[in-house]
Amino acid sequence: MVTIVGSYNVTPNQPTPKDPSWLSDSDQIGVLGHVANVYIYEANPNSNTIERLRNSLSKLLVYYYPFAGRFSLTKSGRIEVDCNAKGVTLIEAKTSHTLDDYGDFSPSKLTEELVPDIDYTPPIEEIPLLLLQFTRFHCGKGLAIGVVISHPMTDATGLTQFMNRWAKLARGEELNPNEIPFLDRTLLKFPHQPSSQRVDQPELKPVLQLEQKKNARWSGALLKLKSSQVERLKKKANDEPSREGARPYSRFESIAAHIWRCASKARAESGENSNSNHPTIVRFSVNFRNRLLTPPIPENYLGNALARTMTPKCYEGDIISKPLGYAAQKIREAVNAVTGEYVKSQLSVGLGQEQVDHIRAFFMGQGHGTKPAYARDHNILLTSWMNMPVYEADFGWGKPMQFTLAHVFQQVDRVGIFPSPDGDGVVVYLNFETAQLQLLKKLFYADMYVSSL
Repeated sequence: MVTIVGSYNVTPNQPTPKDPSWLSDSDQIGVLGHVANVYIYEANPNSNTIERLRNSLSKLLVYYYPFAGRFSLTKSGRIEVDCNAKGVTLIEAKTSHTLDDYGDFSPSKLTEELVPDIDYTPPIEEIPLLLLQFTRFHCGKGLAIGVVISHPMTDATGLTQFMNRWAKLARGEELNPNEIPFLDRTLLKFPHQPSSQRVDQPELKPVLQLEQKKNARWSGALLKLKSSQVERLKKKANDEPSREGARPYSRFESIAAHIWRCASKARAESGENSNSNHPTIVRFSVNFRNRLLTPPIPENYLGNALARTMTPKCYEGDIISKPLGYAAQKIREAVNAVTGEYVKSQLSVGLGQEQVDHIRAFFMGQGHGTKPAYARDHNILLTSWMNMPVYEADFGWGKPMQFTLAHVFQQVDRVGIFPSPDGDGVVVYLNFETAQLQLLKKLFYADMYVSSL
């Protein structure tokens, strides 16, 4: 059980600009609500820790002042940020559980207690965009920092930079000029294109929502892949001769293909999918900071520099029966589709009426905007943090021992790929229907050693 010790509203410690902050289409497509992550430390915090966190956060918000604002709705139905410096919420808490009670910190009701709970009852215009929770574990050993950020404010790159820079200030150091966030999102404002000039954007089209399974529950798990196991998957994916000049499949392509295949097998073995012709796709986002040549996107750009993409429609029977390279190739095709023209086209089509309606409903309190409109049965929503420096968030008590998503998501199959805390391989976050997850966990390692067909 977690007990709240104190709740603090933290504002920038200097005056900040008041002009509204424009948000790009990349910020407003998809999840509108808050997303949660948690950092776990083995440290023993001292009595002045919360004061040091408050002071350094207040200092950092001078640079990240949009985080201290609130959302507003424009007449055209877009979200923008009212930079009113109302502040972010920092919660101080303690739990009756010890560090060992959490095991490997697989998502559960226990881990959900380590992040702030969002109350969507007030008007959206009053809800903080960033909430943080500092939790001490029982017996004085260990602590957690839970982060809840409104998704339109930033992607994983921006959030990781924010946390690492907060940690740096908390250690008593100063930020370098290249660590100051780039806040002008109009860099991603492109002229509206006629439909005849657009690149096809299948990932933005609505998909059929299948009927939710009654009484079905979803569970989360964290599975470790050592570097040697990742290399084994890469070798397996590259067993088949590739086209002349084609580069070998990458870590990401091989791991994603393996997860996709295991999930398809788990569905088949659970009896859910007796039809091998059931279509399946994987949806994910690609960071385009290094994919737009004009204008260049700074690495310290604060916002969602993400292009949505998806694999070509496949059939689960093919994913299961064909060599791993088949699924890896489909993942590659989704990545390669994200060219500069593709990104510009996605950013120039404007918000579709369906998403504008979704935004208006969000502001009217009709839903939290947390369920992706593109999630459905037999598809996978994939997120990769595998190249993010999340373990650089050292607040003066050492690097995190674990970093992961905090929640179990219902009615959606989700996967996350994170760097391993020891630098050896990756950690895979799995969120599937409970019965399928148990099968998937068994297949996850066993299937790695099955010879290619």
